[in-house]
Amino acid sequence: SREINSYLIACHTFLTHILLSPPVKKLIESNYYYCTRSAKFIPLAKSCDGNIDCFYGEDEVYCSTEFKANDTFPVRLISAERVLQVFNGKTWVTVCNDDWSTQHTETACKQLGYTKSRGKIIPTCPSFKLFSVTFAYTVLGLSPFLFSTNSSVCRTGSVVSLTCSDCGVGGNLERIVGGVDAHIEEYPWQVSLQNGGHRCGGSLVSSRWIVTAAHCFRLVKSPLFAISCSSVDKIIIHDQYDEASSDYDLAMMRLSSPISVGDKRKPVCLPPKDLLLPDKAPVVVSGWGLLRENGKISTTLQKANIEMIDRNTCSSIYATMLSQRMVCAGNLKGGVDSCQGDSGGPLVYLSASQWYLVGVVSWGDGCARENRPGVYSNVDNMLNWIYAAIEVLNKEMLKCIRVAE
Repeated sequence: SREINSYLIACHTFLTHILLSPPVKKLIESNYYYCTRSAKFIPLAKSCDGNIDCFYGEDEVYCSTEFKANDTFPVRLISAERVLQVFNGKTWVTVCNDDWSTQHTETACKQLGYTKSRGKIIPTCPSFKLFSVTFAYTVLGLSPFLFSTNSSVCRTGSVVSLTCSDCGVGGNLERIVGGVDAHIEEYPWQVSLQNGGHRCGGSLVSSRWIVTAAHCFRLVKSPLFAISCSSVDKIIIHDQYDEASSDYDLAMMRLSSPISVGDKRKPVCLPPKDLLLPDKAPVVVSGWGLLRENGKISTTLQKANIEMIDRNTCSSIYATMLSQRMVCAGNLKGGVDSCQGDSGGPLVYLSASQWYLVGVVSWGDGCARENRPGVYSNVDNMLNWIYAAIEVLNKEMLKCIRVAE
């Protein structure tokens, strides 16, 4: 019953927080997982191992799994103008404005995982080859999607530009080493991933999805991972994540229910493909990480203004350690940087009054050292994986709901 569960939780809290000293408590939590409903400890190795060892399977509920994007996600926005393109099975083609409707706009945005949509028409660029689009339907009939026709005739000579979310609305440009205090209203997409305290950062990209770093789950065997005051029902890690090289250092978390958007909780925008930030483009990193190398975790959200560092410069510093799934940002003079505890948090760029998630805090050589900029997971390079994960897992969730009905 709920009363018995509350009693067991209270007993566990009393034992672990009152009777046990911090060293003993840390020793127990690093070796055992506590089954709340059955009031027993199991070896930590038995949690998230695919076998149910606690009543109700609570030791297997919030465990991370790999996700592989098997196909090219068929819809994308490209360039700073957010021009709509669809994949025709062989190549990307740009969508012509001919016979474009509000329904087309809603369909494209829903396929990208968003519930709100706004479209506009812009003159074509010479580099775009234009195609018309039409509707098709998935085998399951869950929702319509767009696909390219063979027609390359575009009567209007205009392309479609989409804005699919009321995202990226934050505050001023103004772990962080060398940063200043920030208010959550300035960066309302910033979240804290917690497991017995703050462990990593993350970014809200929709009312139900968080983007973070895969390495945040490297040492976390316990499934008790929470996001501030919200619960989680799915954690997925990029299937090509390599712990040794930190390549493909990306993960996503699905909330159990959509959050209510407000001043303190708003999603950041995912960038259009090939946003192509120039060298020294101003960006902002935020988080609750260490205030200095080997220092203490901040109790107040920090923010820091830094710059993008071009790939040639960064490659000359980190050589082969830098892959195409990584970008560099910081200050080559040192003094300002992300640090331990900021991992998984956002690197954002302001364009046309909207903030875009261009990087995810991944790794670095120390914190805020001279000629040792921070390295971030390159969101642009892994957009296909993000969109595919959202689409596949949202359909999985919808099928579960229909079965339950």
